[in-house]
Amino acid sequence: MTIHVGLTGGGNISETHARAASTLSDVDIAAIYGTNTAKVSCLSHTYGAVAYSDFDTFLAHRPMELVIIGSLSGLHAAQGIAAAQHGLHLLTEKPIDVSTVRADTLIQTAEQASVKLGVIFQDRLKPHIRRPKQWIDEGVLGKILLVEAQVKWYRPGEYYQHSRWRGTQALDGGGVLINQAVHTLDLLAWLLGDVARVQASTGTVLHKIEVEDTAIAILEFSSGALGVLQATTAAYPGYPRRIEIRGSLGTVVLKHDRIVVADLPAGAPTLEPAATDDNQSASSAHVGTSAVIRLSLKTFLQPSARTGRPLATAAQAAAVWQSLNRFIERHDAPN
Repeated sequence: MTIHVGLTGGGNISETHARAASTLSDVDIAAIYGTNTAKVSCLSHTYGAVAYSDFDTFLAHRPMELVIIGSLSGLHAAQGIAAAQHGLHLLTEKPIDVSTVRADTLIQTAEQASVKLGVIFQDRLKPHIRRPKQWIDEGVLGKILLVEAQVKWYRPGEYYQHSRWRGTQALDGGGVLINQAVHTLDLLAWLLGDVARVQASTGTVLHKIEVEDTAIAILEFSSGALGVLQATTAAYPGYPRRIEIRGSLGTVVLKHDRIVVADLPAGAPTLEPAATDDNQSASSAHVGTSAVIRLSLKTFLQPSARTGRPLATAAQAAAVWQSLNRFIERHDAPN
C-alpha cells in the first residue's frame, strides 16, 4: 500500500526528509508546505509534489495520510494539532515543540483523533548505539554507575545571524540543549531511564543570541546512576560527540556514534561494521546523508502508518523536553 506523505518546512531538514522518503518504494511525496515560496517550489518540482503556501489548503490535499513536520521548532505542535484534527498521522522533527503545554496538547489531540504520532530521534537506530542499549537491558554491564556525555560542537556566528529563528526563545525554544544536545539527552534517557534530579549551569559564552550556547549539568537518574553532560556550540572547530557508560561489570565508550571501547567481562565483543557517517554535526548543521532518517521513516511506517508504536514516542519526547526545562529553570535568559 502506498503512503502519501506531506512535508512542512522547505529548509535543510525538509530536504533531508524528502530525500529519505523518496527512496522508499511504498511512499509518495504528495504535497509540500512552506512560507519560502522559492524553496518549496524547487523541492516540490524535484520530488513531484504539489507546492502549497497556505497551510489549511495543504492539509486538505488528498490523497495524503501522513505529515512529516520539519518547520520551525516553535511551530511543531500548532501544525501537528491542526494535522491531527484533519485525521492525518504525524511524524515530527525534534523537539516535539518548544512548550511543554503545547506538546501535551499535541499528544492529547493525536490520541483523541486516533492518529499515530512519533518524533524523529534517529540516533536510536544506529547499530553501535543499539548494542550498548542491548547490553544494559541484558545486564552485561552490571549496575550502571556513571555516564559522561560531551557535545562539544561549533557553530559560526552566521549560523545564528543568517536565521530569523535560530537562537531565539520564541521559535528555537532554547539553544544548544534543545537544538543540538537534545539527541544526546534523548539517548541518555533511552539508555538509562528517567532523570530524577538535575544541577546545571547555562550561559551564553560566545554567540550573540537570546538563549544558551553552553551548558554543564550533573544528572541523577532514577536508577541511582550519576551523569555529567557538557554541551556547547562554542568549541571551535567542533569535536565528535562522546558518550562513556560505566557499569559495575564493564565500560562502553562511543565516539561519533561508534563503539571505540568495550571493556566487558567476556572480553571484546564482535561488532558489526558501523556505516560511514558523512554528517559533520560537530561543525555543521548540514545533513549530508539521509540514510538514518530513511530508517526512521521506514520504522514509523511499519507495519503500517495506522498501527504500531513508534520507536521514539511523543510521550518520551515530551519527557526529554521536561528534563530540558529542569536544566534551564531558575536561569535568566541572557541579554
